[in-house]
Amino acid sequence: MPVKLFYEALKDAMAEEMRRDPNVYVLGEDVGHYGGSYKATKDLYKEFGELRLLDTPICENAFTGLAVGSAMTGLRPIIEGMNMGFLLLAFNQIANNGGMLRYTSGGQFKIPMVVRGPGGVGKQLGAEHSQRLEGYFNNVPGLKIVHTSTVYNAKGLLKAAIRDDNPVMFFEHVLLYNLKEDIPEAEYLLPLDKAEMVKEGRDVTVLTYGRMRHHCSEALAELAARDIDVELIDLIALKPLDLETIGRSLKKTHRVVIVEEDMKSGGVGAEIVASIDEHYFDYLDAPVVRLASKDVPVPYNGRMEATVIPQPHDIVKAVEEMLALRV
Repeated sequence: MPVKLFYEALKDAMAEEMRRDPNVYVLGEDVGHYGGSYKATKDLYKEFGELRLLDTPICENAFTGLAVGSAMTGLRPIIEGMNMGFLLLAFNQIANNGGMLRYTSGGQFKIPMVVRGPGGVGKQLGAEHSQRLEGYFNNVPGLKIVHTSTVYNAKGLLKAAIRDDNPVMFFEHVLLYNLKEDIPEAEYLLPLDKAEMVKEGRDVTVLTYGRMRHHCSEALAELAARDIDVELIDLIALKPLDLETIGRSLKKTHRVVIVEEDMKSGGVGAEIVASIDEHYFDYLDAPVVRLASKDVPVPYNGRMEATVIPQPHDIVKAVEEMLALRV
């Protein structure tokens, strides 16, 4: 199996789908000749031309509206946000248009559109470039939301998102683009509504997604050395949630820690807690613990920035404290 970087897997997914379907095209700022802010579209314009790698002005609401309109006519646009935080300027086009038109048109229109790009807390990018927007879009009807975490799932999920007939918010973490992994040469797609069982365990379930998967894996190594057996689930699908996988794990461990980079107030974790209480409350032996970003703008200072988001030692402490309450 070839070794690929995260951004190369994204590029390969788009190239394969563009070869397969002439209706697929990419648009956004600097996606053509420059190759995208993190090189996910590098050199694609040489094969597909400037109309299918469409460089746009710095006007997110305009080119997102263009993408929605083109999707209504049968094209399959892939919007690259130079930074997902900039797409707040296009919230109306994504939410009121992209998310709702299939319903409000009585099914006359499909909106096969992917909105992808970098987000999350990077390394001293400042507050406006460190946005985690999954919680913002989680409340919009009609959108599917996935968050990538590995080279393997980035490619398989993006191919599936491009083929889906609904708008898909496709989140990538800004610090994962240089991840390396062996991935299959043969074509594969991954479901947009399934979580991944990263590691099975018996003592406690940890639910996470995105870059926090890697923080959790680091914490699990330390916990294993202390004879604590953690079950780790990468949610991947944030909307809809894979409640079946979550419930199956809870029925075994009876304890849950949620680790997310999103803000704690109104974040994805809050929806997960509500869903667990609604569907699996009787299986819990302890209150659900939630680790999330602090409700502050992300500081530029590196040491302060690190304190805003959950770190591996925070995860270790939360799991140990939860298990200390066992009777």
